Amino acid sequence: MEIRVLRYFLAVAREENMTRAAQQLHISQPSLSKEMMKLEEELGHRLFVRTNKSTRLTEEGMLLRKRAGDIVAMADKTTEEFSRLDSITGGEIHIGCAESHLVKYLARDIKAFKERYPHFLFHIFSGDTAPVTERLDRGLLDLAVIVEPPNLSKYNYLTIPQSDKWGVVMRRDSPLAGKRAIAFEDLYGLPLFCSEQSIKVDFPRWCGENMDKLNFAGTFNLAYNGSVFVREGLGYLLSFEHLIDTSEESGLCFRPITPVLETNMYIIWKKYQVFPPIVDLFVKRLKETYTAAE
Repeated sequence: MEIRVLRYFLAVAREENMTRAAQQLHISQPSLSKEMMKLEEELGHRLFVRTNKSTRLTEEGMLLRKRAGDIVAMADKTTEEFSRLDSITGGEIHIGCAESHLVKYLARDIKAFKERYPHFLFHIFSGDTAPVTERLDRGLLDLAVIVEPPNLSKYNYLTIPQSDKWGVVMRRDSPLAGKRAIAFEDLYGLPLFCSEQSIKVDFPRWCGENMDKLNFAGTFNLAYNGSVFVREGLGYLLSFEHLIDTSEESGLCFRPITPVLETNMYIIWKKYQVFPPIVDLFVKRLKETYTAAE
């Protein structure tokens, strides 16, 4: 498979129309159609269901769309890295980030770094540890910022100063809003929301054998969306402090949980990773910053 043909395929998948895709790619429709038929022959599977009005993906086509997206993204990233080898005035850094107000430290590092290298660009992908480390392992990210202890056999890491404190985001008219801190007994029977990662990693540390007494009614990988459900009266959000607007106007409030539950944050990258120059310089800055902060 050629990268060029995969780009053609992704254009057809995106447009769901061979003619529009051909116009976007600046090639003729018969040429594009021929390339797609050759790709199907090469893979031995039908990729499209063709009608007079549309060209939709088969299940095999949907699988290729995911793989082709990764391959093209990696090819583009590699091309960009080689184009920057002779210059360290700029470049691109791809970073995966968990949700936390502690990413302010990363933001400060990027701001200071950008003052010295004004042409450098940063790209942030947000998500829980699993999707972030998956993209890191596939080479789509240079660094990741996660909120669970890193796998030391796979990654180098730096620890970000401070830690995140857990609590409950609730409506201001909730009976629990009058409490200064929330114990797990207070949550029995109540509909709770948090991330799948937190259910598996964080709250067993807090509840222990009482974990099965908590009613997890749903999961969110973005705390803001969870807060909208709380505002609409669907339940209570277990979240880090400082993530959600709990001002008077928001109609929400945050109460810490007791006993206190804290989570550390780590900057990680693959062991034996060979970075392009701009990323290498940024990692060196991070090492200096966080070594000095310890």
